[in-house]
Amino acid sequence: MIHHSLRSFNSIIMLATLVALSFSGWAGADQALAATPHKQKPASPAKSQATETARLYAEAVAKGDRTAVGQLDFACQFRLVSAAPSRLKSYPPSDDPSYESCWQELKTAHAPALQRNDIGMTVLWPSAGPLVFFGDDLPLMPASAFVMNELGVSPPGSGLHIAVTKSQSLPSGSFRLTANGKILAVPTTLVTLTVTYQDPLTSPVTYVSSAVKWTSTIKRARKSLKSVATQWVVLSGLKKHGFPGDAAVFNLPVVMQPAVAGMQPEKIPFTTEISRALPESMVWWGPDDQPGTLTAAAARAATFPEIRDRVALLNRILIIDPNQADALTVLTRNLYAVLLREGAKGHNLVVKDPSLSLVVSEFYWNIYAQSTRTDLSNGMEMGGFSQPTPADFLFRLLPAAEALAKVRPEQLDNRFRLGVAYRWNNDQQAAIETHEALVKDIPDSRRSAKAEALLQLAWSRLHKSAWNRILHDPEINRAYADADASLATADLPLDKFLAEYTMAYSMIFMPNYGDKTKLLHHVTEAKRWFDEVPEKSDEVWRYFLHSELLKAVLDADPMFQPILASAEEKKP
Repeated sequence: MIHHSLRSFNSIIMLATLVALSFSGWAGADQALAATPHKQKPASPAKSQATETARLYAEAVAKGDRTAVGQLDFACQFRLVSAAPSRLKSYPPSDDPSYESCWQELKTAHAPALQRNDIGMTVLWPSAGPLVFFGDDLPLMPASAFVMNELGVSPPGSGLHIAVTKSQSLPSGSFRLTANGKILAVPTTLVTLTVTYQDPLTSPVTYVSSAVKWTSTIKRARKSLKSVATQWVVLSGLKKHGFPGDAAVFNLPVVMQPAVAGMQPEKIPFTTEISRALPESMVWWGPDDQPGTLTAAAARAATFPEIRDRVALLNRILIIDPNQADALTVLTRNLYAVLLREGAKGHNLVVKDPSLSLVVSEFYWNIYAQSTRTDLSNGMEMGGFSQPTPADFLFRLLPAAEALAKVRPEQLDNRFRLGVAYRWNNDQQAAIETHEALVKDIPDSRRSAKAEALLQLAWSRLHKSAWNRILHDPEINRAYADADASLATADLPLDKFLAEYTMAYSMIFMPNYGDKTKLLHHVTEAKRWFDEVPEKSDEVWRYFLHSELLKAVLDADPMFQPILASAEEKKP
């Protein structure tokens, strides 16, 4: 910019120069002025003090430093000052009970975020100990909850980082030290601190911001919180009013009794803002933040002896990356194995051969899913049980297997399990379509896999007819044909036994049971192949033969009595 002064005796010459300047010259001068950096106004002493007070207070909460928290907390100091006969010149000693009392009030305020509400297989890591979950109470939580020591910079928390973002002055806060005392006004500053959590596996959990609470049976999506901005109200200039320190954080209000019963108690302190989190600032951990950590965690989860711990860690991984293939693989295999284990409890047979054991337990649920279904439909929450039910395992298995089938469609064992899970969940068409696609995708050269896929497809068709009780359902004939094709493809005695048995079982849903001579042939051939299965037992054969619907048909005709009698003769 061009300066001019009338004090100089050369003012006339300078005035002429100014007149001679062109318009473009003025424009250039303005641009130069705009380009000149302005020096930022330094923070006022009050703001600097308030910023440091907020930071120190937040770090003290995170460390679990009761003394520092008590000395920097307005409510804690207010109670001491208002009860003291004169000004306090110094803080109480570190072993003063007021610090512990103040800390317990803080813990009470944080408690809603530490109440576990894990139901069934929704458990999140850490599966035991503190899980910080800001659910519907998030808007009501004080700012200190987001740096609570369960999250903090030292154990039991895994770590967080605090950074000052900004500060701004607020209208003066006010309070009175006694019921009828003078109202005192003090400078008030709003300090914004950004809290960043360093571990995605133990950071706080929130509902996804777009998640809507419809009913208690619909689970809302949850996310692992990466960072959040928190605002803290800091009151300054307190020493002149008898406080031992000059600045303190207004985190929780002072609890006062109303002067008159039924009246609202006075707000102490009164401020235009409160210390809280800013929900719109929340950032959640995503798949690209720490992919190596998630992969390692999935491998770690597979080693845990307890299913609750395994599922908890895998669930935590999957709320960060719903398509994490390693976690989905471990989760689906474990949940399916648990369902088979629950099936073994149901049939209560001793089966030494692993392959035969799997077949027997699958058969248990196949038959159960066609009839009673209670254990497969009544979850822990619905039934009011203290432990997860098979339904809980099944309900968690289904979405995980669906996700894995999309991420890794080439993983055929998962698609086998997905179709079976659909069947047990009575998703009839989905089960059939899943196994139909599987049969098409498996090349004929993979004979064992092809034979198993055809058998699973047959049982998915059978389930539809058995549950709906439609005798003329065309799926019955298709199930029989699938089992027949499996027999032609199978190499192992166990697969041949299952194919013959499945054809026999499908015939009981045909009008008049089809050709009874053919039915007897299939049962007889099933027994012949069963006798070649390693470590088979008569008890297991009787279990298949005495399946409720099949045995009802066999009992009704004398021509089947010899095969029933042969099984009875071998009872111990």
